[in-house]
Amino acid sequence: MANIISQTDYNINWQQINENTQYPDEYHTGDFINYCPENLGKGYHRQIQLRGIRLLIIDEQFDDDLYIESEDIQPSEYDKIEFGFNLSGSYSQNECGQSFLDWSNQDQMDGRESFVIFGNKRRLKVDIHLKSPDLLKNFIIDHRKKVPNILTDFLENNSKEDFFDSNIITPEMYLPLEQIINCPFQGIIKCIYLESKCLELIALKLEQLAQNNEKPAKKVILKKDDIERIHAAKIILIRDINHPPTLIQLARQVGLNDYKLKIGFHQVFGTTVFGYLHEQRMELSSQLLIEKRMSIKEIARTVGYANQGSFAAAFRKRFGVNPKYYRLEKPAVSINPGPFLRPSCTPPSTSVNLRAPV
Repeated sequence: MANIISQTDYNINWQQINENTQYPDEYHTGDFINYCPENLGKGYHRQIQLRGIRLLIIDEQFDDDLYIESEDIQPSEYDKIEFGFNLSGSYSQNECGQSFLDWSNQDQMDGRESFVIFGNKRRLKVDIHLKSPDLLKNFIIDHRKKVPNILTDFLENNSKEDFFDSNIITPEMYLPLEQIINCPFQGIIKCIYLESKCLELIALKLEQLAQNNEKPAKKVILKKDDIERIHAAKIILIRDINHPPTLIQLARQVGLNDYKLKIGFHQVFGTTVFGYLHEQRMELSSQLLIEKRMSIKEIARTVGYANQGSFAAAFRKRFGVNPKYYRLEKPAVSINPGPFLRPSCTPPSTSVNLRAPV
């Protein structure tokens, strides 16, 4: 079962500078490593500040599935343009080898989808965040026909939409990714070396966009039998809400592969599997509040929240009122929520050796 944390609390856990923060390069104070909080799992986030680029290397493994709730937050100057490369783990069970470009053109990051980072699975990721689109302007404006029109619209300030493109990591991308993770240099040489590798990956991603610019988007076609199996998955989630299966386990129970279940569930119900599960947990929490047998703190923990404030915020977002006042307004009833189960964790490997798939 997934633990639940707000985007703000998740960021604070990682960004807080404390005694566990290390500086691997004595000549570069903009290069630091934050280690994973023990309550989440193992691993590290390494941030390296370059010229107009914030490079982030993630190598982590959580003890449990972690459901991160979206919030309306003010983005930093490096949050709007991200080139991401998910080498292992990512946000689903089958997204290894995924590259993406995420470009937000909004002043406030609202409406972003909540997501799950799966536990007991190593996640290795390289992110390149740009401070502004100026770095790309000279490359893209002179080659308008080579990239999606929305990108040139962004650069010319003609669009208020967001842009997201996801694709595979090409064989050419694996070498600069490995060189970034295993960079042998320090000081100014390191900064120049890493900046060149970031630009190389950006160029390769833009080339991939250019090659796919004219290709029609793929659609998942669901047969009647697929839809029936997806509805069966929904019933299982409701039945086993206190100890739900993982995405792969659920897919096996209904006889689908996890990719078709993930895409098909959203197509049929308009939400993700974990989004639906979260909605059901909110409904369960409302019933537990009405029952009045548990404290609000106990209810928060029962539905997966370690932080009572995050639970209250999520409850307000769903029902428009704090849990305390919701309880006061409702008559008592009785339900039996049942126990929750937690998966175990295997420590991640420490070696990093990337090879392009054959």
